[in-house]
Amino acid sequence: MSEKNVAVVTGGSAGIGADICKRMLADGYEVISLARRAPDWTHPRLKTVQVDLLDAAATAQAGQEIAAAHEVSHFIHNAGVIWPKLLGEVKNEELQGLTQIHLGAAIDLMQAFLPGMTQRQFGRVVLMSSRGALGLPTRTAYSATKAGMIGMARTWALELAPKGITVNVVAPGPIQTDMYYAVIEAGSEREKALAAAIPVKRVGRADDVTRAVMFFADPENSFVTGQTLYVCGGASVGTITI
Repeated sequence: MSEKNVAVVTGGSAGIGADICKRMLADGYEVISLARRAPDWTHPRLKTVQVDLLDAAATAQAGQEIAAAHEVSHFIHNAGVIWPKLLGEVKNEELQGLTQIHLGAAIDLMQAFLPGMTQRQFGRVVLMSSRGALGLPTRTAYSATKAGMIGMARTWALELAPKGITVNVVAPGPIQTDMYYAVIEAGSEREKALAAAIPVKRVGRADDVTRAVMFFADPENSFVTGQTLYVCGGASVGTITI
């Protein structure tokens, strides 16, 4: 892997994003983590840009500054939040916020990186959706915007394929991260029941997701674009057992 491969990873300070960053660094990439806070670890090829992706103007500015200083070859839009609410409790500003984080930030950043990728006729883009895009109680705003990422990626894939840029989606199921444990208590009966309901009988790990991201990120995988890979232990296939 050439060090000329420069990956921007949103939400790279913790959880799945941190795991992706560490794997890419191990594979020789230069990595730029774009998140509200800096990672609690360092690496000679890791750079950190602190920005709140809820702030559209700040996100766009960060993207332009990164593009001016680096030849970005890979863009992994991993950052996201859940904000679970039943339908009767969902607020419009929450929908707007998740739209900005999941969709708007991706557009702002990709618009900054696109000219360089186009000039070099190469790019790998991976958007992080969710098993929740298929529907899940308390996920009105979350599932709507995560489903939107899939449609957006398919559109980008069609537009950017002639430019040597692939665009794909990874959609994780329940993964053991701080975000997951903010909703489900570790070791609780609820967590045990959730694991039992997953066909492979366990909750996912960050590295399960990272391996899927790395498949799409591989420069050799130029014939795979517009695809969504569910990393969910079979939870996207069905939950009814007869």
